[in-house]
Amino acid sequence: QVQLVESGGGLVQAGGSLTLSCVVSGRFVRINVMGWYRQAPGKQRELVAKIPSIGSTNYADSVKGRFTISRDDAKNTVSLQMISLKPEDTAVYYCNAEVMGWFRTSDYWGQGTQVTVSS
Repeated sequence: QVQLVESGGGLVQAGGSLTLSCVVSGRFVRINVMGWYRQAPGKQRELVAKIPSIGSTNYADSVKGRFTISRDDAKNTVSLQMISLKPEDTAVYYCNAEVMGWFRTSDYWGQGTQVTVSS
């Protein structure tokens, strides 16, 4: 059973910063891609940033230059450093991991962590 647990959300003023973290636990061969998505009220879930085990990172245009995604494969963690936060960044942020098991590769999600940016 693979589990993802996020931490680091909260309330921050516009212009402030937050760092989200996610740890992946369970039995698996490796984690291919790790990423962060977000869902604001009344909107669809959207990609924020993702980072493969090999290759370049990918960011949504709206967060480029403000957010930085990183991963630590020794600890099975992915982090999202967010600076210069804007009220439009308010959303529930979800950690995602594409995990390779012994028989198949599957997508897993965390439970979500709320980020609220006040103006």
